[in-house]
Amino acid sequence: MTESHRMPNPSAGVTGTAPPTDRRPPTDGAELDRAFAALADPVRRAIVARLSTGPATVLELAGPFDISTQAVSRHIQVLARAGLVTRSQEAQRRPVHLAPEALEGLTSWIDRYRLAHEARYRRLDAALHTPGPRSGHGPTHEGAQP
Repeated sequence: MTESHRMPNPSAGVTGTAPPTDRRPPTDGAELDRAFAALADPVRRAIVARLSTGPATVLELAGPFDISTQAVSRHIQVLARAGLVTRSQEAQRRPVHLAPEALEGLTSWIDRYRLAHEARYRRLDAALHTPGPRSGHGPTHEGAQP
């Protein structure tokens, strides 16, 4: 490919930083479905876990797995379509970066339900520990005087 046919890369030459992204966190059903489906695979979850420590190349990501670099590339493509990772170009390297805003979107979606359930459990716990009226007709404990 000649130089005039190459696509410009705004993050070329930038080292140690994730490429700029205008991608917003997953919020609609289809985006959430893609993200959770991508995370359903243990290899992709391991890739996300590794990327949480910093960017890595496909070759670096393939190291711990007994699969080809092509298979790892396909896993990265699934994660990228789900918006969970991005790629940049740094000279000859094309590192993969975690997209933290996408994970934050998933976390906030989960938190809505977690917080609602926690509130219910707190109310139940408070109701169970609130002393009710004593009528004297409830169950008696062995050795207790009425």
